[in-house]
Amino acid sequence: MGELPADGSGSAHDGSGSRRGTGRTEPELSRRLRDAIVDAARARTIAAGWDGVRMGGVAQAAGVSRQTVYNEFGSKAGLAEALARREVDRFVGEVRAALDAHGDDVRAAAYAAIRHTLAAAADNPLVKAILTSARGGSDELLPYLTTRSELVLAESSAALLEWAGRHVPEADPAALAFAADTIVRLVVSHIVLPRSPVDETADQLSHLAVHLFHAATTRPAG
Repeated sequence: MGELPADGSGSAHDGSGSRRGTGRTEPELSRRLRDAIVDAARARTIAAGWDGVRMGGVAQAAGVSRQTVYNEFGSKAGLAEALARREVDRFVGEVRAALDAHGDDVRAAAYAAIRHTLAAAADNPLVKAILTSARGGSDELLPYLTTRSELVLAESSAALLEWAGRHVPEADPAALAFAADTIVRLVVSHIVLPRSPVDETADQLSHLAVHLFHAATTRPAG
């Protein structure tokens, strides 16, 4: 497989920021190159764990040279940072999509988002590591996953809160924020110590989510 050019070699330029014959700008080509490398690192991490990832193997899988990987990310630690950031963005984006797909149906939206999270953690050890800051494994990747776990909890809560704010507009903001944070933390606790099949857990937690959202709309007497 031919290497994706990282330095402009092998492609002519017309002075407009695009490479003749590709129709793509330099920033787009750079993004596509980095995406291909991170995709390769992600696949190898899921298959063999971060300890089994080698820069040369990532380069080969991405169709680039080993030096290109170092040029783009500086070190294996730099690649770990990019991988963790990508996984957070991917995961939170999927949570938002699951919520938005069900409009005003609070129960269905909560179920879809919770089920997706539980299933993703069960199927993808990298997602589970980020969500739970799982100890063990590579010392080099762990700090990024640990940091990202707090970020993904905050961003997942924010996604749920943003969605609930649109569909439960009469709720007290502070109570709604507490409900969103509670739901996310409960989901993570069931990832760490699962008790039931994914569908059953998602059903029970979505029922609880509806209850918490409803409680957020109830003003205390007096």
